[in-house]
Amino acid sequence: MPVTATAPTALAASRFLAQASLGANRAEIARVQTLGYAAWIDAQLSAPRSGTRWDWLIDKGYNAATYRNSEQGFDACAWRKLISAPDTLRQRVTLALSEICVVAISGLVGAPWRSFSAATYLDLLEEHAFGNYRNLLGAISSSAQMGQYLTFRGNVKQNPATGALPDENYARELLQLFSIGLIQLNTDGTPKLAGGNPQETYGLSDITGLARVFTGWDFDMSGTTRDTPDFLRRPMIQVPKRHETGASTFLGSTVPAGLSGAEALKAALDIIYAHPNVAPFISRQLIQKLVTSNPSPAYVGRVASVFNNDGRGVKGNLAAVIKTLLLDPEARGDTYRNPSYGKLREPMLRLIGWARAYNVNSASDTWAIGNTSDAASRLGQSPLRSPSVFNFYRPGYVPPNSSIAKLGLVAPEFQLTNESSVVGYVNFMQRMISKGIGDVVADYSSLLPLAANAQNLLAEINLVLAAGQLGSGTLGLIRGALDTMPANTPTALNNRLYAALTMVMAAPEYLVQQ
Repeated sequence: MPVTATAPTALAASRFLAQASLGANRAEIARVQTLGYAAWIDAQLSAPRSGTRWDWLIDKGYNAATYRNSEQGFDACAWRKLISAPDTLRQRVTLALSEICVVAISGLVGAPWRSFSAATYLDLLEEHAFGNYRNLLGAISSSAQMGQYLTFRGNVKQNPATGALPDENYARELLQLFSIGLIQLNTDGTPKLAGGNPQETYGLSDITGLARVFTGWDFDMSGTTRDTPDFLRRPMIQVPKRHETGASTFLGSTVPAGLSGAEALKAALDIIYAHPNVAPFISRQLIQKLVTSNPSPAYVGRVASVFNNDGRGVKGNLAAVIKTLLLDPEARGDTYRNPSYGKLREPMLRLIGWARAYNVNSASDTWAIGNTSDAASRLGQSPLRSPSVFNFYRPGYVPPNSSIAKLGLVAPEFQLTNESSVVGYVNFMQRMISKGIGDVVADYSSLLPLAANAQNLLAEINLVLAAGQLGSGTLGLIRGALDTMPANTPTALNNRLYAALTMVMAAPEYLVQQ
């Protein structure tokens, strides 16, 4: 890992925070400059968790019967943590994991209390964000939320009399999306080839075999009823008579007959986790979420090697993986000056970055931002509201008929981008910047003294929000617009900074994080 010989500049610290946090502000930039990159990461890794979404819902009374069949409270508890929790690296990784091991609140069917169910899933991901990926797979594979979302809760063994077979939904997505992917990979993430062609990792028989393991699982209702949400916080339990006790064969290995449901699940996950694809498949996606959409094979290989062995013989140590990928020369060096480097900022991260830069708060602690999924009028994206198990966007998405496609690159977040979402985002952010939502408002006390001087105002915003990415040409255009605006009253000064923030956040050089 590279060692920072001198303190990072403010620009370098801001760029680091764009990758390692949910948003820079002057205090966090100064902290990175004081500690250095590695020590800042270590401090974040050791920081205590900042309370749970579940407890906030209870505290606000959302366990009252009137909320039993609603989603009320969920968006608030999700945004609250993303915007205000001090353990910003943990929250960034939690958000990334929620887009790899996807559950969406709309798919939490078959039980009431969807807000609590969704909050529990985010709390679970947060609990394991710096833990071991094998333990995370075990936790999500027995969680009530995944059982609801991918429909294996209540799954029963094969019935020869009727021809009914176990539901294969979770078995398929566990392999395709959460662990090994479709194509066999080298450690550096490049496809393994046979005769010049990629090789598939599994076939239909593997799915059929693995699905037998996910039978007999159901909610743990011991000592409770559905009149409270408590059962959704517990891992699922086994109903032995529904579980398939025969052998289950997949990926060239067999879970032997006669095991209990819990034993069969452990054995199956161990088989999957031993597959050589897990490290490069997950490592590449984490790099894409935090740093760049098109990491080099060497970068993926370095991170995947740490995934396979953290230096102490442990596979899947997410804390070590995250630290490695953030300190890698390709993240911290000058590689970002390459035009193919970087990633489109997700709409959620743009909102959160602005919110953290300017200390957005909700005085009533109600965080009434709501569901921001509507692309025409809001962000086109909202926490844990993916339209499918394939996330808001695919890691291999290529915008059709684009220069990105011609260069053989991917641009995952562009799958969220269209004419409607571009306009909807700018309009929504303009309203958020100037008015907020309810009592969710920003503190611009750091900007107001600069508002009369367009050059100084833009320099500050460019540093904190965009890590200095806006070039002189773009800054000149924005400055020209600001110079046409009056600066002789408090209202006029506020309007100038509102306009400056909106134009910076609409600039292509801001939208593409480098």
